[in-house]
Amino acid sequence: MNPSTRRSAAGLLTLAILITGCGRGADKAPEKAQDVKTGAAAGEITVWGIGEEGKALGAFAKDFESANPGVKVNVTPMGWDVAHDKITSAIAGSATPDISMIGSTWAGELSKTGVLDPTPGNLIDKAAFFPGAWQTVDVNGTAYGVPWYVETRVLYYRTDQAEKAGVKPPATWAELNTFAKALKEKGGAKKGFQQGYTEGSWQELVPLIWQAGGEIVKDGKYTFDTPEAVTALKQYASLFQEKLAPNDTPKGAFPQNFIKGEVGGFFSGPWMVGVLNNDGGADFKDKFDVAPYPKGPVSATSFVGGSDLVVFKQAKNRDASWKFIQWLTDPKVQAKWYTTVKALPSVQSAWQEPELASDKQLAVFGEQLKDAKTPPPYPTWEQVAKVFETELEKLALGKQTPEQTAKAIQAQADTIGTGL
Repeated sequence: MNPSTRRSAAGLLTLAILITGCGRGADKAPEKAQDVKTGAAAGEITVWGIGEEGKALGAFAKDFESANPGVKVNVTPMGWDVAHDKITSAIAGSATPDISMIGSTWAGELSKTGVLDPTPGNLIDKAAFFPGAWQTVDVNGTAYGVPWYVETRVLYYRTDQAEKAGVKPPATWAELNTFAKALKEKGGAKKGFQQGYTEGSWQELVPLIWQAGGEIVKDGKYTFDTPEAVTALKQYASLFQEKLAPNDTPKGAFPQNFIKGEVGGFFSGPWMVGVLNNDGGADFKDKFDVAPYPKGPVSATSFVGGSDLVVFKQAKNRDASWKFIQWLTDPKVQAKWYTTVKALPSVQSAWQEPELASDKQLAVFGEQLKDAKTPPPYPTWEQVAKVFETELEKLALGKQTPEQTAKAIQAQADTIGTGL
């Protein structure tokens, strides 16, 4: 599951800002990062990990400890469902660890509290990372943390149904609708194409805005009521309006409906490969494949998410913490981490390592990542994302038009503001 779909705890964050008393406004100069001292790492490092990655990190860190005999890495795992609240509570109570994983849209929100340590330039090379991934930690020209692993959206489709219908993966928006129709009418996918319209549905719409030539922010303000956004909303709505995507999928029915062949395609991230292979059985891997996003009027840009690693200013072992993060973002270590939990490397050169270079499906994700984008790291993004989900469900159910949806999202986003 993509971490950035998790909800914010706005009240806790506000409390944290009040307690720390050092929120960063948009008009303040970028913070300057302190260099990390040279030499081997030493001492204890406390790390909060999240999800499956958090569970696996403690054992994985043994290699770092072996290379740095004076270091002990203590990892506390937690679920994505509680992570945000736990981190903001720790900030409010001045009880943060040295390092924490965070969702890819949390950096702006957390940096405003003033508790995150700027990324030391003498240790971390910005150019090594996918540009879109680096955007997740760049707040007003200051980087807070580093992208650890990434994910991006591509098209999943049933190869057997596509072959039966006589169609190939779509290259454009128009072809996507034709593709979905063929899968439904000729391929056996009686419900067509799976398109999200509840939790996380903003990740279905935001790439379409970019593909239409639009932006999420302009001149420091959210921009959702634009011709480009309306174009994106019309494309999104067309699959529901043409009965090519169901708007009554029971909760928990996906991805079993894809495995059963009820729907023939959907957009999702790399974790879904493992889910389908595990749940579909031994033979299912030959029944699906992935393809790049269909191109809109301007581009085929996708969404980039994943998880970042941050160091807190109150870290008891700052230098060793940054050296641990540097180690985790070494290309060979990132490739080994991929073989451990299937988390995609944020460092571009890691994709040339043997563990990844030979996988054809991974190559699709790697290519998509080259120009994938992320929403701005604004403190209020999670609140705006919730607005998207509410309004997109209305659109999917035919309760409002694309134009009305754009205006509704914009009005609420204006009220929420960027938080900077």
